[in-house]
Amino acid sequence: MKKIFLSLFAAMLAVSVAGAKDYGVYYRNLPVGMPVVTAPVIPANAVNIKDYGGVGDGRTLNTEAFRKAISALEKKGGGRLTVPAGVWMCGLISLKDNIDLHLERNAILMASPDKSLFVKVKDGKKDSKCTPMISASKRKNISITGEGVIDGNGAYWRPVKRSKVSDVEWKEFLNMGGTVVEDGKLWFPFNLKGCGNIADTPEEQEKMRNHLVRITDCENVLVEGVTIQNSPKFHLIPTRCKNVIVDGVTIRCPWNAQNGDALDISCCKNVLIVNNMIDAGDDGICMKGGAGEQGVEYGPCENILIENNAVFHAHGGFVIGSEYSGGMKNIVVRNNRFCGTDTGLRFKSGIGRGGKTEGIYISDIYMTDIKDEAIVFECTYMDKKYSVKADGGDKQAVVRKDAPFVPEFSDIHISGVLCRNVKTAVSVTGLPGMNCVHDVTIDRSTFYYTKEAKEIKDNPEITITNTEFIGI
Repeated sequence: MKKIFLSLFAAMLAVSVAGAKDYGVYYRNLPVGMPVVTAPVIPANAVNIKDYGGVGDGRTLNTEAFRKAISALEKKGGGRLTVPAGVWMCGLISLKDNIDLHLERNAILMASPDKSLFVKVKDGKKDSKCTPMISASKRKNISITGEGVIDGNGAYWRPVKRSKVSDVEWKEFLNMGGTVVEDGKLWFPFNLKGCGNIADTPEEQEKMRNHLVRITDCENVLVEGVTIQNSPKFHLIPTRCKNVIVDGVTIRCPWNAQNGDALDISCCKNVLIVNNMIDAGDDGICMKGGAGEQGVEYGPCENILIENNAVFHAHGGFVIGSEYSGGMKNIVVRNNRFCGTDTGLRFKSGIGRGGKTEGIYISDIYMTDIKDEAIVFECTYMDKKYSVKADGGDKQAVVRKDAPFVPEFSDIHISGVLCRNVKTAVSVTGLPGMNCVHDVTIDRSTFYYTKEAKEIKDNPEITITNTEFIGI
């Protein structure tokens, strides 16, 4: 009897970190069926990072404090690790089963500028790429919650193009030290003042840039409420995960941050992305499915619901590609707004990294001030090894007839788009002689364009109905 009571008591203590939130409300009236996601359940055990020697003074390195706190929670079966107000400098943080990393409102968790902290060494050999600041691999029931900030300190990692910054900003980078190449056109954070290098050349070090938060092969994942910003590379990357929720998160970095993707969902199943705000240097909300045989092995992005998000600067508001050999299946994107992105709905891929899309439904998308295209399909991310020169010349590339993994954008249905102020409303570029874009519909939409209504090449099968194109 005592054992039964203790089991019931433990069950009562275990709490969903998302409280009583009902995610089922988002799944009403879907055009395709998909399972409702559920938040991870975290035991009610709780610790504070200060209890393990953590100091949020903006100077003390807290890597060991986080390791000890997470280890202590793991021994208890999991729980919440609270990070209170402060600036918490840190190296690598590895999340374990049943743990919630909770950042209170004025907590800033910042990556140390010491790049060597993110280089793993095994058998005396350094990894070719740095490890993300926060990671989890093959875990269940993990979450990152709260109102605090995760800052990747990306200026210590990212190269900067002179053409993309003002004179004032350029001087600020030069004041950090660094290395200028290409006749003053490119700055690398190499030989910075007070910071060591982790490679022999600026170019080699640049290739080692790490992502900020990577969650791989995990089940039951929640990222809620926090701000994730200023990553050295990509910001939040769930990869090969199941049952994922990203809710009310702000992801931001400078508009000119090289490879500054905000949210990349890669080969994941059963995902809900709602109520987020994104302002990034590269793609905003991006679906990836692996390249070549590896993408097929990992499987498709499947059962993804994306609703009520705002994307400001980004190369694309909602994106599929460029690599998606594993395919895309059952994706619903509705009631989102894109303000000032380069493109709105972006479908991009090429030979060697393409796959097939099935059951993609996009509706009620509101856009303003889109730099290039509101809707764009581009199938010309061509890998040179899959092309040959036309007639022995050196100007035109022709795809080999036996080229593998040709992109197939199909079964895509777009409706209710309202876009004010875009250069080109709809642009489609396929591949000659290949049926790369077919069974695509655009209905009940309005585009106010400044240059062209439609720019369509290579005979795609796209049907546009009940739609207005208005030049302004």
